[in-house]
Amino acid sequence: MLDRFPSRRIDVNGVTLHFRQGGDGPPLLLLHGYPQTHVIWHTVADQLAERFTLVMPDLRGYGDSSKPKGEPDHANYSKRVMAQDMAALMAALGHTRFQVCGHDRGGRVAHRLALDHPQAVQRLMLLDISPTRTMYDATDKAFASYYYHWFMLIQPYPLPETLIGNSAAFYLRTTLGGWGSDGASFFDAQAMAEYERCFCQPDAIHAACEDYRAAAGIDLAHDAADEDKRIACPVRVLWGEQGVVGRLFQPIADWQAKCAQPVTGRALPCGHFIPDQVPELLLPEMLAFFDAAGH
Repeated sequence: MLDRFPSRRIDVNGVTLHFRQGGDGPPLLLLHGYPQTHVIWHTVADQLAERFTLVMPDLRGYGDSSKPKGEPDHANYSKRVMAQDMAALMAALGHTRFQVCGHDRGGRVAHRLALDHPQAVQRLMLLDISPTRTMYDATDKAFASYYYHWFMLIQPYPLPETLIGNSAAFYLRTTLGGWGSDGASFFDAQAMAEYERCFCQPDAIHAACEDYRAAAGIDLAHDAADEDKRIACPVRVLWGEQGVVGRLFQPIADWQAKCAQPVTGRALPCGHFIPDQVPELLLPEMLAFFDAAGH
């Protein structure tokens, strides 16, 4: 499970980030989502490493990275701060310009990274998300029913932490089997064990709630303030045709409204958890898009 990529830790931006790094070629930053870790990339990392130097961190609050207690305004889990973590990590590794692929919450961090650090982000791939503000603004009964966790996790501490903590493994496996994924049987057993090890602890559950609390508050304020800013780099969007984003949103149009260049992308025959479910389809998409930047 990613054994060829050494595990490292580095102190940046007030937290300790755990990450794996390896490969040969231009730098490519890979960002996981909720409720997972950098391990989502185990399905494609070996092949990508033949073309790119991969940096695969655990976001703050996830995996084996720091999980600070949330601040009253949840600012230390804002996507702006989490993006600064990533910019500082890449700078510490000597990468001043790099490409990024983000799934789920990692895509939201990548969105803010591209806005706040446009000189650093060369190309951006987003997996199974539309912009946070776009999704909240379109909330209706269908969206609230499918993505109930967006509204459960933002409730005041300690309500969601207590409810999830009472049966964290059950909650995790139910989550990983949802959102159009039709069960969790496609997850590698080692990967599932790692997701469970990292998620099923009180500080990780609290950190995930803080991530979503920030998304429903300070992140929306940042997005509103930057309403006129556009992502400058090329963007490609992939989504699961069986997932919530594919059913309820228009990912290309949604992202085109946030981007300066034409957005490309397509649906894949899967649910939300694209790297785990259809790596054989994701890999050629990543190679084609990121290779287009030139070596």
